[in-house]
Amino acid sequence: MRFTETAVAGAFVVDLEPRGDERGFFARVWSRHAFEARGLKADFVEFNDSFSAHRGTLRGLHYQAGEAAEVKLARCIRGSVFDVAVDLRPGSPTYRRWTGVTLSADNRRMLYVPEGCAHGYLTLEDGAEVVYPVTHVYTPEAEGGIRWNDPAFGIEWPIAPEVISPKDQAWPDFPA
Repeated sequence: MRFTETAVAGAFVVDLEPRGDERGFFARVWSRHAFEARGLKADFVEFNDSFSAHRGTLRGLHYQAGEAAEVKLARCIRGSVFDVAVDLRPGSPTYRRWTGVTLSADNRRMLYVPEGCAHGYLTLEDGAEVVYPVTHVYTPEAEGGIRWNDPAFGIEWPIAPEVISPKDQAWPDFPA
């Protein structure tokens, strides 16, 4: 695996390193040792799968606060998405910055989203499916979110969102 730093401190693009032959290829998708060697959390406790039927579906931007804060490792296994992490950690050198990367079934790329960051994605084609393990059990009372178009962040989405849940449309402006 290759780890590439992003514009958000502690967030990494993780690329597989396939080893192939006439049969196809083999690649390690996750290694506790490889993540921990970089100081990254690797104690995943739940594994989620999210399918979106339509291109332009926006999911997020979500986070869990306090002791329920979680790391996510997102990978698109069908179709493609524009995956985003937003730094909400007041003491971070990249506070209020965002990073975005295209994840697809073809590029097999992953995005490591550290604790204290909001996460979401926009589907770039019909039938996109994203899987992601997390380091903390889902805790509804710790859930928070930021609106996809909050001017405090200025996220540059590659296409206009067309399908957004009422909950995700209703997140308030981020405090200045």
